[in-house]
Amino acid sequence: MDVLKQFGETIRKIRLERGLSQEQLALLAGVHRTYVGAVERGERNITLKNIEKLAKTLNVPIGEIFRNI
Repeated sequence: MDVLKQFGETIRKIRLERGLSQEQLALLAGVHRTYVGAVERGERNITLKNIEKLAKTLNVPIGEIFRNI
């Protein structure tokens, strides 16, 4: 599986575990709501800064997002 899709699936899994919608995650992380959807579908090559924003918002270490990739 493509690394972007694996990353996106991990973000989606953690987001759902936290009970957040894509819109809520986007608002809390300071990114656009459509961006979160594109990341979760593996359509965006996300930057390290945005990875950090999502990880902090989801309250997980950055390394945890990459553990299964």
